[in-house]
Amino acid sequence: MNVITIDSAHSSHLLRLATYASVATALVLIAGKIAAWLMTGSVSVMASLVDSMLDAAASIVNLLAVRYSLMPPDRDHRFGHGKAEPLAGLGQAAFIAGSAVFLTLQAIERLLHPQPLRDLAVGIGVMVFAIAATLVLVMFQRHVIARTNSTAIRADALHYFTDLITNTSTIVALVLAYLGWPGMDAVFALGIAAYILYSAFQIGVEAVQLLMDHELPEDDKRQIVEIASRHPAVRGVHDLRTRRSGQTYFIQCHLEFDGAMSLQAAHAASDEVFFDLQKAFPNADVIIHEDPAGVEDPAHTQKL
Repeated sequence: MNVITIDSAHSSHLLRLATYASVATALVLIAGKIAAWLMTGSVSVMASLVDSMLDAAASIVNLLAVRYSLMPPDRDHRFGHGKAEPLAGLGQAAFIAGSAVFLTLQAIERLLHPQPLRDLAVGIGVMVFAIAATLVLVMFQRHVIARTNSTAIRADALHYFTDLITNTSTIVALVLAYLGWPGMDAVFALGIAAYILYSAFQIGVEAVQLLMDHELPEDDKRQIVEIASRHPAVRGVHDLRTRRSGQTYFIQCHLEFDGAMSLQAAHAASDEVFFDLQKAFPNADVIIHEDPAGVEDPAHTQKL
C-alpha cells in the first residue's frame, strides 16, 4: 500500500477521528439491528447484530489503544507506546473469532429447530441503512490508513468491511426467506461466520508480525537504500534493520565512506542522509553508523 506521508499532528488527529467515527457508527447500528431482530426473529439479523455489538466493543478497545499509542515516549517507554496498536489488532482478532463461533452455534440451532420469520421488510430496510452507514465509515477509514498506515485502523476497517459482506448476505437471506426458502437464513449465517473467522485470522497474523518486530515492506527498504546511496560521499550501505511500532518507523543502517575521509566529514554526510530519510519517513527514528569502505566489520556481516 502506498502511504501518503503527513505531519505527526495531522496523523494523530485523523487517527482519533477514525476511532470516534467507528464507535459512533457501531452504536447507531446496534440500536437499529436490535429493533430489526425483535421484529423479524431472523437469526441472520441476530448474527449481524452480534457482529455489530462486537464491533462496538472492539472499536472502544481500538479508541483507547490508539490514544495510548499516540502518547510520546516517557521514562519507562523510551521507544514510545506504538505497540498498543498491534495489541489492539490482536484483541480485535479475538473479538471477531468469538463472534464467528457464537454465530455458528446459533445458525446450527436454527437449522435444527426452524422458526418462522416476521416483518421481513423492516429487517431489509434496517440492513440497507446498515450497509450505507458502514460503507461511509470504511471509506473514511481507508482515507486515514492511506495517510497513517495504522495497524489498528486497518484491523478495524477490515472488521467493518466484513460487516458489509455480513449485511449484504443478511439481505439476501431475508429476501430468500420471503420467497419461500426460510432455511437459507441459517445457511447464510453459517457462511457469514466462516468469512468472519477468516478475517480474524488475517488481522491476528498482521498484529503478531508487528509485535515480533517484522521488517518493513521490501519497497520501503529499497527506498531507504536508494536514499542513502544517492549521497555522493556514500560508498555503500549494509546492515539495514527496520521495524515499525505504531506510527514510528525505526531505521538502523551502516554507511560506508572513503577511508581517507575525516570522522567529522563522515558524520556531516551521515547527518544529511539522516535528514533525507526523515523527509521520506516523517515519523522515523533513524540511527546511522559510519564505516570506512572496504573494511569488513566482523560483528556485522549482513550485506544488502
